Amino acid sequence: MLSIVVPPDFIPEETSSDVMVREGGQVKLTCRARGVPPPRVSWRREDGKNIIIRKPFAGSGLNQKSHVTLVGEYDGEELNLTKISRNEMGVYLCIASNGVPPGVSKRIFINVHFPPVIHVPNQLVGAPLGTDVVLECFVEASPKSINYWVKDNAMIISSQQHDVQAIVKSQFEVRMVLTIRNLQKHDVGTYKCVAKNSLGDVESSIRLYDIPGPAKTQTAARPFFYDEEDEPVYGSAEIEKMDNKALSVDNAINGHVGYPSVATPVPTTRVGKKRPTINASSNADRLMASNLLAVIPMLFIARQRCQ
Repeated sequence: MLSIVVPPDFIPEETSSDVMVREGGQVKLTCRARGVPPPRVSWRREDGKNIIIRKPFAGSGLNQKSHVTLVGEYDGEELNLTKISRNEMGVYLCIASNGVPPGVSKRIFINVHFPPVIHVPNQLVGAPLGTDVVLECFVEASPKSINYWVKDNAMIISSQQHDVQAIVKSQFEVRMVLTIRNLQKHDVGTYKCVAKNSLGDVESSIRLYDIPGPAKTQTAARPFFYDEEDEPVYGSAEIEKMDNKALSVDNAINGHVGYPSVATPVPTTRVGKKRPTINASSNADRLMASNLLAVIPMLFIARQRCQ
């Protein structure tokens, strides 16, 4: 018996298109398909994330606790999403297939709207003067917000001293970054990151202060009563050991930007002055001379007695 097969196709007037919903609301997506044999309809997220299905417990109201199920694929012509959150924003694929190629799919974008929210990792930032400092705020908003920095009621724009950037993290997340070059005393104070969209506005503050930098190493002056006789005399082995001693450097510093401290100097090696040498022969000559001086008076006395 001859059978006729027809590939699947969507019924446009009975199929949903892109939709916008406020966060916390609910969405009902519909996909009607026709074909012979009747097609199977399923749903997936284009980004590969799970679809969140919330069903209220028996006897509970719409705003009560729900049973939550995460599925990679959902079967059925209708997809109901309740208490929708910003993380569920994105493209949903409606796929129809009946074993007769080609299968068909439709993209439906769910746009979740909510007022701006700002997260600040560090609300208190310290750095030494003369260094570069980075301040950052993370903004979530939909529709996209207008983001900017303010200090002393004046908007900060990119310049030779300031670098302002907005890095897109996702469909609704932006990282605001403010770099202050060569921090000076007049740069310290309170900075505000501001975000505004059609649903609201928000701001958050960051306090920037200066901290003492690493102390410079100074060479101690030699006292006026310094005696070189007291200097240690180093042998060649000790001198070589001290010359090969490595410099110790400490790069730890508080603040956003690393600021190396002054290295600890290697002790100065001094060689003591030479001591005068005494020859053995000079000692013998002195002994002989002293003996002669002792004999002469005795000879003089003996001669006087003989006379």
